[in-house]
Amino acid sequence: QLQASGGGLVQPGGSLRLSCAASGGSLSDYTIGWFRQAPGKEREGVSCRRRSDGHTAYANSVKGRFTISRDNTKNTVYLQMNSLSPEDTALYFCAATRRGIIVSECRRERSYDYWGQGTQVTVSS
Repeated sequence: QLQASGGGLVQPGGSLRLSCAASGGSLSDYTIGWFRQAPGKEREGVSCRRRSDGHTAYANSVKGRFTISRDNTKNTVYLQMNSLSPEDTALYFCAATRRGIIVSECRRERSYDYWGQGTQVTVSS
C-alpha cells in the first residue's frame, strides 16, 4: 500500500517535498513514479526512478526543478519540488510496479500496478 503526503499551499518560487511511503513491501524492489493531474487535464508522468538501475527521468516541464530520491531506511520515495509555479498546481500521486520497465515507459501510467491516494499541491500567492 502506498501513501503520498507532503502537499500543501505554497507561494510561487517556493518548495515542497512530497513523500511516498509503502507498507507491506520494500520500495527498493519497485520502480516508482510520480504523477500529477490538474483540473481538466490528463494525468502527467512527472518523474520516475527505475528499480533495476536507479535511472531517473523527468518531464521537461519539471526538469532541473524536481528531484526524485529514495531513502531505503525509511522505505520512502521523495519528490523534492523547487521553484514552484502556479502551473505545478495539481493532485500528485505516487505509483509502483515490480515489472521491468524500459526507460521510455518509466513515466507512463500503464507501466504501474499500484497507486497511492493523491496529495494536493497548490501554488498561489
